[in-house]
Amino acid sequence: MTKTVSQPALLRKLLKKDTLVIPGAFNAVSALLIEKCGFKAVYMSGAGISNSVGLPDIGILTRDEFVQQAEYIANAVNIPVIADADTGFGGPLEVKKTVQAFEKAGVAGIQIEDQKPEAKRCGHVSGKEVISAKAMAEKIKVACGARKNKDFLIIARTDARSVKGLDDAIERAKIYLDAGADMIFPEALESKNEFKEFAKRVNAPLMANMTEFGKTPYITVKEFGAMGYAIVIFPMTAFRIGMKAMENALFELKNKGTQKDLLKKMQTRQELYKLIKYEGR
Repeated sequence: MTKTVSQPALLRKLLKKDTLVIPGAFNAVSALLIEKCGFKAVYMSGAGISNSVGLPDIGILTRDEFVQQAEYIANAVNIPVIADADTGFGGPLEVKKTVQAFEKAGVAGIQIEDQKPEAKRCGHVSGKEVISAKAMAEKIKVACGARKNKDFLIIARTDARSVKGLDDAIERAKIYLDAGADMIFPEALESKNEFKEFAKRVNAPLMANMTEFGKTPYITVKEFGAMGYAIVIFPMTAFRIGMKAMENALFELKNKGTQKDLLKKMQTRQELYKLIKYEGR
């Protein structure tokens, strides 16, 4: 899909406006739905990508597999895509390759976290481990130096709150900013007060994760905006809704032997073809 405006530049322009609400996509067609529903950007969820192929979010998929999905998503939509790049898929040398690969794929920016690659976990489960702040800062420096487009967004995520506490996460954020990060993503904060404290002490664009069934209580976009957060992601909302709806439909099909009563709950053939721009309909 031809784009006349740099996607990283467009994303930075959007960040100058109100708090940006970004749902998570787990493939290209879910990204198309996000765009259709009027959202201004897409978040490629690492958990969504992993879970959609039947795997837990523990760093099993390779960089090439993530980048392929990122390219499918970026090519499908006309809005900027932020891709979850996990830990950068290794040390500084691998981070350089990661940035170059994702930028080539057409996304507007990536998120890199400070978890240990060998102990990678979903941000809202126990058992996480973090690398040193110095080691993460080196990754950030390399990431910023590897990008060709200066607008390509480098988001530094810290998982330290669950491992070392809020103060450590705040200090890490400042170190990552000094290393060149464009935005800070404090993962798995556990109260509205913690988000307020983080925003008060970290003078930078901030991203919040409003995932379900995790450590973070349910906070509205308006509340996040009032605290100063530039982006709020909902990485798995569409995935979880879709999976539950499919499960219910499959049980009904099994029990009734017909899908006739499900038709009103379905996306029609014509709606799908319109979404994917299939002219043969």
